Amino acid sequence: MKKRDSKASPPVLQSSSLQVIFLGTNGWYDTETGDTVSTLVKCREFDLILDAGSGLAKLDKYCDFKKPVYLFLSHLHLDHITGLHTLAKFNFKKGLKIIVSGVYKKELERFLAKPYTVPLKGLPYKAGFAWLPGKERFPFGVETLPLKHTDPVSGFRFRIEGKTLSYVTDTGYCPNALKLARGADLLITECSYRKGEKNDGWPHFNPETAARLAKEAGAHKLVLTHFAADKYRGKKDRKRALETARRIFPAVKAAEDGLSVKI
Repeated sequence: MKKRDSKASPPVLQSSSLQVIFLGTNGWYDTETGDTVSTLVKCREFDLILDAGSGLAKLDKYCDFKKPVYLFLSHLHLDHITGLHTLAKFNFKKGLKIIVSGVYKKELERFLAKPYTVPLKGLPYKAGFAWLPGKERFPFGVETLPLKHTDPVSGFRFRIEGKTLSYVTDTGYCPNALKLARGADLLITECSYRKGEKNDGWPHFNPETAARLAKEAGAHKLVLTHFAADKYRGKKDRKRALETARRIFPAVKAAEDGLSVKI
């Protein structure tokens, strides 16, 4: 795992690897430490994007847009969708599919419209929605389960090129998080709270909860992201979270914007 130079050319995939690039790693709002949460997963035949915070604006530094792209939204809190305003910046030559729980159909269609932003029909490429659960078929395996938060949140478990990638964000510890994380080659979780912090009225992970999930699920690797901007004001704060998590689950990294991880 290493941090990519933001000026580097789009990464070249080896024949049997997935590449995960953290475009934004903050929760709530942007700071000098990071943009809000968005993650790119580069695959052989397609690319995935996990959430669309302001980090999404950096997508063209890493993506050549020559493959179909599937954008999965965990929920519609603004730090996960503000980057959708930048979709007009890109040219997805093979199209873009935005996937989210059907409970948000009305709200997302309203958000991706005037007067807020360019409507999907006004983009210079083919773009559309897929609502979960639904009959949409994807060129990869995906399981989605509801998580524990203030509003409906979906966690995802992907099976791609023989690898399992689990994405569990904006949640308290719950059975579905454990199901999604089970045996994952890479588990990506949030780390909004600091060591020892907890708020049952606004459920989120702290570093020890994320590490506990990875350990109990038998995950191979863990990456922490979605660090609350008001609590993690600099890299030193993230380092302390990493040290806390590592005492429970050694194979862990704390994401920074631009971090690249191969599976």
